[in-house]
Amino acid sequence: MAEARTPEDAAAFLRSLDKEDLVRIVMDDAKNWLAHDGLWFQAVEAAHGMEAAIAADAAAWERFTVLEATRIMERLGMRPGGGIPALLEALEHRLYARLNTQEPAEVSATRAVFAMRDCRVQSARRRKGLPDFPCKRVGLVEYARFASTIDPRIRTRCIVCPPDDHPADRWCAWEFTIADEEEAP
Repeated sequence: MAEARTPEDAAAFLRSLDKEDLVRIVMDDAKNWLAHDGLWFQAVEAAHGMEAAIAADAAAWERFTVLEATRIMERLGMRPGGGIPALLEALEHRLYARLNTQEPAEVSATRAVFAMRDCRVQSARRRKGLPDFPCKRVGLVEYARFASTIDPRIRTRCIVCPPDDHPADRWCAWEFTIADEEEAP
């Protein structure tokens, strides 16, 4: 009978690998996570319809995005309240950041626009001849909760996201703002 393996054994194994093997594992894990997310969504959609699947997806993201932001902050040694710079740093550490082409733009101390230039989910749908996935309702929950976990003062506004018509150079774009300290009540 094989000996039981613990999380500590898994960590020791990962520590023994070279950098390239670790990068391959991180990228593969991100792809597996996204594949599971998509298959889960498709199963709910097949059983209950698109509207129910989107509602369930939004409910799941409402909780997951807070967990993801909290774990990223812990890993980076961040405390809540770091403003726009902390949010932009945290966005670079999301699982999505390993798979999508994203770009912060129009960045200042009190505002940033964050654009998804290439979205793995949407690009796959396009390759299959499917319409854009209408992710705006989920994105509103996901990005707002992620940002407010990083800093409760941050407000999130959707600039564009499917089912909206979007420019060819981006799938979605989000505006994050925070009141200037001098303007705050």
